[in-house]
Amino acid sequence: MLPLGDAELEARLQPELTDVEERLARAVVGADSLVDPASSHLAAAGGKRLRPLLTLLGAQLGEGANDRVRTAAVAVELTHLATLYHDDVMDSAPLRRGAPAAHEVWGNSVAILTGDLLFARASRMVADLGADAVRVHSETFERLCLGQLHETLGPADGQDPVAHYIRVLADKTGSLIATSARYGAAFSGAGTDVADLLARYGEKVGVAFQLADDVIDLSSDAAVTGKTPGTDLREGVDTMPVLLLRERAANGTLDDRGSGVLDRLRADELASDEALRAVVADLRDHEVVGQARELAEQWARDAVAELDPLPDSSVKEALAAFAGLLVDRLA
Repeated sequence: MLPLGDAELEARLQPELTDVEERLARAVVGADSLVDPASSHLAAAGGKRLRPLLTLLGAQLGEGANDRVRTAAVAVELTHLATLYHDDVMDSAPLRRGAPAAHEVWGNSVAILTGDLLFARASRMVADLGADAVRVHSETFERLCLGQLHETLGPADGQDPVAHYIRVLADKTGSLIATSARYGAAFSGAGTDVADLLARYGEKVGVAFQLADDVIDLSSDAAVTGKTPGTDLREGVDTMPVLLLRERAANGTLDDRGSGVLDRLRADELASDEALRAVVADLRDHEVVGQARELAEQWARDAVAELDPLPDSSVKEALAAFAGLLVDRLA
């Protein structure tokens, strides 16, 4: 669990997280012996469990965790796991959480269908939480799909690519983190206003988190991240540092190093691992990475600002710490 700055609060949340982890382990199996190895693959590989943690933390603004809160926490993590199966197929990513991606083990069709299976499991759990929860989950699922579609299709003619990318991050990552926070407040009796506030906070946290990941993807190795550095570059997906290079090129302010990176991206020279490592190294050393880092920090500050209406408490401080810690991974 992330350190939240309050030992008593962390001690209170740890048993809840343990319970959620046990529920999650049960939720990813039970189809049959043929399917279970694939459906449990990513859950067994571990993960940060940020979304369940945020659900449980948000519940502390109400009456605390209960069975509905814990069910919601499992459902959001199942939904997240399902997206990873699909994302890895689309990105042709060989690694996930330090282990072979599911499609590398069982093939694309099994990986896609396994993601669908986990989406179905999550939806079944949310159905037990009532009509409002189903509506929120459906809207979140729609945004997850739209975010992936918009990333795949790219910005429309005349659209600012950076603004387009932020919208993609808000949909692909922010929407589910927002729902995780909302559910914690909603099912603990914290009230609609608090649930809405936490959803706004969670969406901005999600954007900050993904911007930080864009930097980490260039600055860390596979042993640290569990993913192959530069996967998005190889697949032609422009993350924030590349978009900032392109913005400078359009403004006529791009230096030779940055121009060299864009030239190699345009020439599609990343087929070999050696070529990919060389481009990643050149991009890592460019000042646009620092600019992307600053953007991540600004989105985290904006997320914390959403908490201002809440009365001072250890939970409010922990929520602020949660946002900061996601960006502090850059240090």
